[in-house]
This record gives sequence, C-alpha cells and structure tokens, in this order.
Amino acid sequence: MATDDTGAKADRGRMPEKGLPVFARLIDNVERVIFGKRDVIETILAALLGRGYVLVEDLPGVGKTILARALALSIQGQYRRVQCTPDLLPSDVTGVSVYDPKEMQFKFRPGPVFTNVLLVDEVNRATPRTQAAFLEAKEERQVSVDGRAYPIPKPFFLIATQNPIEMAGTFPLPEAQLDRFMMRISIGYPADAIEVDMMRSQREFHPIRDLKPVMDSEHLMKTQDAVRKIFVHESLLRYVQRLVAETRRHPHAAFGSSPRGSLHLVRASQALAAIRRHSFVTPDHIKDLAGPVLAHRIQVKPHSRVQGVDGPRVVEEVVRKVEVPVDFEPR
Repeated sequence: MATDDTGAKADRGRMPEKGLPVFARLIDNVERVIFGKRDVIETILAALLGRGYVLVEDLPGVGKTILARALALSIQGQYRRVQCTPDLLPSDVTGVSVYDPKEMQFKFRPGPVFTNVLLVDEVNRATPRTQAAFLEAKEERQVSVDGRAYPIPKPFFLIATQNPIEMAGTFPLPEAQLDRFMMRISIGYPADAIEVDMMRSQREFHPIRDLKPVMDSEHLMKTQDAVRKIFVHESLLRYVQRLVAETRRHPHAAFGSSPRGSLHLVRASQALAAIRRHSFVTPDHIKDLAGPVLAHRIQVKPHSRVQGVDGPRVVEEVVRKVEVPVDFEPR
C-alpha cells in the first residue's frame, strides 16, 4: 500500500474534472452488463489504451464473451469472435485467397482477424499451428498470405480466453506466446447480491441490447497516443526494472519476467494513470498492475509448484520486497 505521502502526491497530480471523464463513462457503460467488476473493467481498459492484449483465464459462464462485446460496442468498433477447436485452420483465422473465374485471378477474402475487437475463445483448444496464426497480427498488425501483407484495421484489440478446467484435448500456450499478452486476468464469480441484480436485469432481455457507444475508433486512437505521453519519472523506471529483476532472482522462479514485461508494465501504468485522472504515474499504478502484467511471465520451479507457489505469489513477494520510490513527481 502507498504511504500517506505517496497518496498526497497522487492527489496533487489528479487532473481537474470537466464533467464526467470519458474513461469513467466507458467503465460505467461496460459495467451495465458486467456487474460488480469495476476493477476488472479498469484493468482491461488499461490494456486497451496501452495497445496491449489480454488473456482472460477463468471458469465458464462468468462473462468473458459479454465483456469483449460490451467493450467493442462502447468504442463503436467492429467485433468478431473465433471459437477455437482442434480442427480450426490458420486460414480460418487470417483469411484465404480464392480464385475468381470471371476475373481469372485470386482474390483475398479476409478472415475474422480483420476487425477492431477480436475475441479468441478457448485459445488453448486450437492447435499450436493455429495459435501461431495470431502472432503476426498481434506483433506486426498485419497478416501475410501468399507472400502479400494485408494491414489489420486500426484500432486492433485481441482478447483471448481459456478455461482452467476441462484440459483434455487442449494445447497449452507456450511461454513465448504467453509473453506477448500484456496481461492475464480473471473475472471471478460475482458477489451474492450482485448475482441477484444480474438475474433481475436479464428477466426480459439482456442489457447489452441497449448498450450505446461512448467513443468512436478515431477518438480511441487519439487517446492511445495521448496515454503514451503521461509522465513517468526516472525513479519509477528504475523501480519497474528492480521489480522485474527480482522476479528473475526469486528462489521459486526458474525464469522471471522478460524485458517485454518491463515495457508492458510501464505502458499499462501510464494508461491506468490516465484512467484515474492523474497527470503522471505513481507507484500505486505500478503495484496495482504488477500481478496482471508480470505473473504469467514467471515460470515457477517444479518443486515450488508442488508446494503451491505460482506466478502471482512470486509477484506479491517481490512487490513487498522492493523499496518504493518517494520522489516521482514531474519537476
């Protein structure tokens, strides 16, 4: 937790309110269909604004698909969904060239990856070859078919899901692919009272039917550009580096976070600062996102895993150990 001095500095860095900020309206909009999960929505929005991708790992029926749909509707973006199965081919994702007999030439038919918000449902049910079909789209923002590159529409946001149960017939994501996700999060079950409210809201129809956009795609891209300009003090860059370095030296970690984890943690913290109406990043932003950003990049030793140690626990211990900077305001 931040000290009183840290909290006071964060308050001084809060930007003045001008009506209801667009970020708050965006979170409120999604929360109309995802009840009682404001912190989850805030976290996934930080990934969107930081131009990252999210892996949602949770039990069936907790709202993973609805969350992606609500987010797409809120930013007035095109939404596509891919249901992964073992027989899904890479061309089913990227698209394929089809011969047109009238024009006597091949024409490219785009796959579902050509969209603004792509939900890859149960990604671990696809074969490694098909899982790899998403890599170029994620890293290069393009798809190569028959030697030609096709750019993906902007903005592009990928949400992949996988269930921690029913592992038969699945293909676990390799560490190299996990590392390309900015965050891994879970939604979790709703509180008892919230679940009653959820049932009440869907007695006649699902509230997503009436969901209206809060911003358009052009506004979102300008916001993403603005987020990258949020001030990050040099002391906080060193703080992030020490956190990541400690995950590599932790006694329970076979491998710690990659340098990509450092970059993603800084970018996500800038986005979270903007969402919370701060003009600069504070240690609290970094600590709040350290788990979602770093935990899935840590490979725990086999004997430690047997003892119940996992990535999130390693990150918790590292955050408690590393000294928090006290000087992080812009001068």
